[in-house]
Amino acid sequence: MTPLDQLPLITDELTVLAELLPLDGLDILELGCGSARLARTLLQRYPGTRVTGLEVDVRQHAKNLAEPQKALTFIAAGAEAIPLPAASFDLALMLKSLHHVPLSAMAQALSEVARVLRPGGYLYVSEPIYDGAMNEVIRLYNDEGVVRAAAQAALDVALTSGVWAQVAEQRFATPVHFENFADFEQRMMRPTFADHQLDDVKIAAVRAVFEPLCGPAGADFTRPMHVRLLRRL
Repeated sequence: MTPLDQLPLITDELTVLAELLPLDGLDILELGCGSARLARTLLQRYPGTRVTGLEVDVRQHAKNLAEPQKALTFIAAGAEAIPLPAASFDLALMLKSLHHVPLSAMAQALSEVARVLRPGGYLYVSEPIYDGAMNEVIRLYNDEGVVRAAAQAALDVALTSGVWAQVAEQRFATPVHFENFADFEQRMMRPTFADHQLDDVKIAAVRAVFEPLCGPAGADFTRPMHVRLLRRL
């Protein structure tokens, strides 16, 4: 495995996806779409494509609905129960979302994705690697070691089902910048989709680790990522 400091630096993950698959004209499902930033950019670059974004965060879903975009549809739902017909999509995206699916529902989520994909369709899974300086800060208040490992294990098990074949795998790093600790706290510690049960003691402990990494221009990290592309048989 490539050492973290030797991973290629990718500022736009859509370039990774586009190198793996032709995207124009596809019906795409994004599971756990968040703000749908990549989906919105994808539709601008590939106007013949259609995207449906699923999101369980009620507040984020409301924000998405308030910013309509041509060929982009939003549905309030989770990956483990997709309220859409079978064989409806050419490509499913899970961008840093599989590890957020409840552990007991990961297998069901991947089964649901297989159901709504057309034969020959693809599942693109992009997951953070549990390593690196930013991970050392985050794990002080949100240790995702177990769930990230479970996400990879769920993919491994799915590949033994006879439904999927893995056709590509790639690791890279993405740059992440924070202006200061307040910026980090707002973006990373207080997401709308999770309550990290913060208190003054926990915030102070995170600040103590973060601030030595932050200079006058802010703090710059690289987040290592692991992509796996599966094809629906």
